[in-house]
Amino acid sequence: MSWLLEKINGGLVRFFLIVVALFWLVPTIGLLASSLRSPEDMSASGWWQVFAKPSQLTFGSYRNLLKNGDITHSLWNTVLITVPATVLVVVIGALAGYAFAWMEFPGRDWWFLTVVSLLVVPVQVALIPIAELFGKIGLFGTILGVVLFHVGFGLPFAVFLLRNFFAEIPRELLEAARLDGAGELRLFTRVVMPLGGPAIASLGIFQFLWVWNDMLVALVFTKSGTQPITVALQTQVRQFGNNVDVLAPGAFISMVIPLAVFFAFQRQFVTGVMAGAVK
Repeated sequence: MSWLLEKINGGLVRFFLIVVALFWLVPTIGLLASSLRSPEDMSASGWWQVFAKPSQLTFGSYRNLLKNGDITHSLWNTVLITVPATVLVVVIGALAGYAFAWMEFPGRDWWFLTVVSLLVVPVQVALIPIAELFGKIGLFGTILGVVLFHVGFGLPFAVFLLRNFFAEIPRELLEAARLDGAGELRLFTRVVMPLGGPAIASLGIFQFLWVWNDMLVALVFTKSGTQPITVALQTQVRQFGNNVDVLAPGAFISMVIPLAVFFAFQRQFVTGVMAGAVK
């Protein structure tokens, strides 16, 4: 009887999780269905009508999107902002995390405490001062300025996360590598980086999602030629509120790329999040 109850309980849990997952996917499915319908169909009925009338599905909206230079250019700007901001944070954060974890230098703990204290600084506090600074040095309104801002605010969390993960690596393993003649750079690239893969993947996902979906920083630091997709879509809504044939596919592409990145690295993400939870 106990095994029957366990099966029933397990089935109920699975059913509940499936229902929650379906509810979570409803906005994504609705946006996808809307992006595959004509403007006339969207104004006449809801997106769920595609299940009763699949003939409404068309790729015309995506063809219109590819003809919209503002949207396609902003999508490329988003890539130019997100990829460097993610790579720089991961690389610099990994180097700094290794230094704080395993290298001896004066004031190491105090420097690390200073870096951690930067986690409590809100982004909104730094917008105006950094905007003025970027204006004086010619970086305001450029993609480089947005990248540097995201790197600066992403590094404290990166250093904190990777330092704590690297500190869990057995000291004996590092000492054995040093006895074999490995220097600090070789030790970092051949031993620490492979072991820190899950944490690095988790950090990369966090940073990628934050930068890709950002609108506040982009609104402040970009101009018309450097706007990412989030700002470009908001501008399209304000200027052309009825051009849903461009907005729907643009919003879906903007959303599906971060989802694809997350699902592609979800195993490493879960491993990195759970690292250190069980000794």
